[in-house]
Order: sequence, then C-alpha cells, then structure tokens
Amino acid sequence: MQGLMQDWPLTVDKILNHAQAWHGDREVVSRSVEGPIVRTTYAQIHERAKRVSNALIGLGVQPGDRVATLAWNTGRHVEAWYGIMGIGAVCHTLNPRLFAEQLVYIINHAEDKVILTDLTFLPILAGIRDQIPGVKHIIVLSDEANLGDQLPGALAYETLIAGASSDVKWGGFDENTAAGLCYTSGTTGNPKGVLYSHRSNFIHTLVTMGSDVLGIKATDTVLPVVPMFHANAWGLAFSAPAVGAKLVMPGQKLDGASVHELLETEGVTFSAAVPTVWQMLLQHLRASKGKLTTLKRVVIGGSAVPESIVRGFRDEFGVDVTHAWGMTETSPLGTQATPNAAIEQMDPEAQLQFKLKQGRPPLGIQLRLVDDEDKELPHDGHTFGRLKVAGPFVVGQYFKAEGGNILDEEGYFDTGDVATLDEHGFMQITDRAKDVIKSGGEWISSIEIENLAAGHPKAELAAVIGVAHPKWDERPLLLVKLKAGETAAKEEFLQFLDGKIAKWWMPDDVAFVDEIPLGATGKIDKKLIRDRMKDYVLPTAAAAAGGSAALAVSPEPKIYAPEPAPVPAAHHDHDDDGAWLHWTPGPDQTLDRTRAEPAEGEAPADAVRPFRRS
Repeated sequence: MQGLMQDWPLTVDKILNHAQAWHGDREVVSRSVEGPIVRTTYAQIHERAKRVSNALIGLGVQPGDRVATLAWNTGRHVEAWYGIMGIGAVCHTLNPRLFAEQLVYIINHAEDKVILTDLTFLPILAGIRDQIPGVKHIIVLSDEANLGDQLPGALAYETLIAGASSDVKWGGFDENTAAGLCYTSGTTGNPKGVLYSHRSNFIHTLVTMGSDVLGIKATDTVLPVVPMFHANAWGLAFSAPAVGAKLVMPGQKLDGASVHELLETEGVTFSAAVPTVWQMLLQHLRASKGKLTTLKRVVIGGSAVPESIVRGFRDEFGVDVTHAWGMTETSPLGTQATPNAAIEQMDPEAQLQFKLKQGRPPLGIQLRLVDDEDKELPHDGHTFGRLKVAGPFVVGQYFKAEGGNILDEEGYFDTGDVATLDEHGFMQITDRAKDVIKSGGEWISSIEIENLAAGHPKAELAAVIGVAHPKWDERPLLLVKLKAGETAAKEEFLQFLDGKIAKWWMPDDVAFVDEIPLGATGKIDKKLIRDRMKDYVLPTAAAAAGGSAALAVSPEPKIYAPEPAPVPAAHHDHDDDGAWLHWTPGPDQTLDRTRAEPAEGEAPADAVRPFRRS
C-alpha cells in the first residue's frame, strides 16, 4: 500500500518561487564586477531569472543541455542558476582557478552549449575559444557598454534578457532530472563530473536549513564568501532564498578589508568560507583595530581549521566558529561540528576540542570507518580508517561513468579521506589517504601537525609531507611560510609543537619557504610539494644511511628532533614515549615557483578554498 499524499516533485525552481511568493521584498546585495554595490530583491531576481530562461530557449538550449557559468558570487549569477535549472537544463559551474587545459577538457567533456561569464574572465575564454568548438554562445554578465572587443561574438547579458519575456514555465519534469554539474579538482587524472539532481539539491537544502547544520533563519543576513563555482557555494544560494534570509554577494573582492566592509555595512550575521579567508580577515581586523558588530556565526570548511582561528574569533570578537566538512561528491555538506547535548554541558575549553573536528553527520548522511580490508573500525576517536559516506545527496557515479563503479557493495562512496570517529559521532579528518605519513608501521596525521604549526604567531601557512627515510619508511617534513617581515629558527617551531603531539610525530626537519603552493580550489597542493621536494634528503635519513646522502652545506645551529619510538604494528595508542636524537639539519629547502598574481582587488587563489575534492 502506498501513501495518498500529493506527488510534488522536489525541483529547485520551487525554491525561488517560494522566495518570490513569501519574502519577495527581501534584499539581495551584490558587489558588482563593474564596481558599484547593486541592490535587488528575490522578487526581482525571480522575474529576471525567468527572462534568462527564455533567452536561453531562444538560443536553442534544450532540457538536459549543459549551460556553464564562469562567474563570481553576484545576483546575476543567482539569476543564471535558476534560469538554467528552471527549464531542465544543467548548470555547469566552472572554476576559474583551473589551468587553461583543465578548463578546455572540462568544457568539452561536459559538452557545454553556452557559457555565461563575468568580465573578469574574458581573457581566459579568449585564450581558449578556438579549443571549445561545442560552445555556441558566450554571454557576458554585463551590459553593452562594458562588453569591449576581447571576445568577438559575445552577447551582453543585460541586452539579452531585456528583450526576453518573463512568461516561461518552470519545472514540470521528474525530480531526478539533472540540475547541476561540478567537476572535481583533478589532482590525480582528469577531473570528474558530479551530476546533481533536482531532488538531491532540494534534499540537501532541507538538511542544511536545520538548526544543527547551517541553521540559517529568515532574520539572518548571509554572506557566502565561498564561491558559487565551488560545490554549490555549500548550498547557500538555495538555502538563503528558501528561508528568506538577506543575501550579500561579495563579487571578486575577497580580501580581508573588502569582506570586513560588507560584514559591517550590510549587517551580516552569518558567513561561510574557507580558513584562509578568515585568516585574512583576522589579520585585517588586528592590524586595523576593526570590530565585528553584527557577525554571530561563521562556518568554516574546505580544510581543517587551525585552533588559532577559532580562538581568535571567539576570544577577540565573540564570534562562534563551527567547523564543517564535505566534498563535491556530497553536494557538498557532509558533517558539521555543532555540539550535541553532552558536549554543550562541557566547559568552553573542552568544547573547543570538538569544534576542531569536522563534526557529526546530519540526517541523510551515513558514515563508515573501515580498514584496508573494508572491516568496520571502532568509533573511539583514536583509530584511523578510510572514511566512506552514503546518502540521498551523495554521488552514485561520475558523469559519463568516468571511473566505473565507485560504490562498495553496501552503496558507500570512499571519500579518499583518512579519519577517526568518536563516541559522540564526531568525525575528524586526519589526512587524505594519499597524504598520510606511514612511519614505523604507524600512521601520522599531516593535517594535525600542519594546523598546530599554523597556529605559531610567526606562521602564515604550514604544510607537512612525508619524506623517505631508510629506517622508518617515511618521516614528516614541516614546511612553513612565515608572515611578512618575520624570521624564525627551526627550533622555534619544534619547541612550539613539543607537548602538543606525540614525540614520534615530531617533524624531522623544518623548511622555511617563500610560498606554499595551492591548487585550483585553494587546498595545499601536496602533490606539487612532493614533486618539488623529491630530491630532498632529511638530515636524519642521511645520518641513518651513514652520511652517504648528506647534503654538502654549511652546518646550522643544532636543534632537537625525535626519532620515532618503535610501536607494534597493531598498536594505536600514540603515547609520548620516544627517544631523542641530536642532529645537525640540512639546508632550508625553498620551493622555486612562479607566483600567480591575482588581479587588482581580487583575493589570492587560496581565498576560494572550499570543500574537499571540489
């Protein structure tokens, strides 16, 4: 027997329809690419989005066709999203941080018919236009006056929609119809497409609206610093209009001063971004003696948040920071570190240890922790294992079946993350499977070390990789980018870590570098670091090999670093017992690289770091 309720397909056009009907006068504020602040409402965005739909139909777009966007967070981008999805076409968000050859591959693989783009990215498209023959039209999200001649044949967005009617039918198709397409970053192999359905987006929106998840309310003013081209902007372009929250879109200016300006002038109460954005904001606030008068809550995802950021916002500005985790393949939200009843009763310092974890799964997400033989591991908060995930907004297969069958026999997707789960259901990412350091038969979390190191007052950014060692297989190397004007000795960082981690986890060396390379989504590019440091020899490795591999350099002051204590392979109690070895380090290894300088007023690449594998 089936229920007798209405068959009401869960399609995302209903979200903006609801916003228009019940809080149409709620503001959407954008820092436009052209410069001025633009104010509109959900009702106006709804009307213009329907014009977008008709304009696309006029260009020959059919249901199922892929229409790409290469754009910043603005009201126009929101209009484009709903205008594309409302007619059953697929909104394909392109990440401008990708290399040109990756963009070419993705556009051609997706078979994009139309691209909507901001003025900022015209040079990118001009450089690859002859390599994407399937793209029939490029629409510039501006007016004729700003169009210029960089891209012959491009259409002006405002002219196009001005000539289109808003009388168009949205929806009317199955809720499992494809709605959005987002490709993974492709750190190994070609990027793979994650094809979201209307149903998956709608359910994800309902989940994120929960008070234990994003908890956005109609009274909130929301600033999504995380970009719309990155895993649905964590769903905020759906959840904010769903509840009627005021939406503040930052455009291309994501530096600390620009973000602070919007926070204060627009009365923002809730924001979401990656750690580097909030680090820039903290630095700006401290340098300018600025205040946060309305901001109450911040959600941070994309990578593990350093304790120093959580403490800085809490202690200096009274802002609550909540950690989150997800990936392109989870739409993206997978967990959030909202306290449960037991944790809520703890003192603030005890609660902090849970805030630094990635959090517990909401309804709709199931997690498994398994070993290499796929055996279930205990939820004791200490045992490392591979993290698997399942749910109605988790990927079932990649676009065009790339990668084959990606689910296990029970329907779980292997995230590629190494994690722990504790008795409260809180998950903590300890590494990517490919980045975990295996030393003496035991695992060392590079993420935990680098986040602690990033809390050193002189550190701007830190990274940890495993380096070959003749006795222990691998040992950790800490790379540090110092803040401008700072100098430091290696022993400062080793002493800073002392007592915070097991002694056998202590890095065998510290290298001060000019830059920590970041990938297209702002994550630390460990693959590139490992490649550039492939010839590096740890001083401890040289000593263990009888000095045959020692580097011919002038000696530096002695510092202390540990030799890992022997630990039985099956033992996971990472105690602090370890043997100390005196050694003389090799040279600082500075990564030789060419910086990609951002455009004037634009945030650096790491400012758009969001969720895993996006």
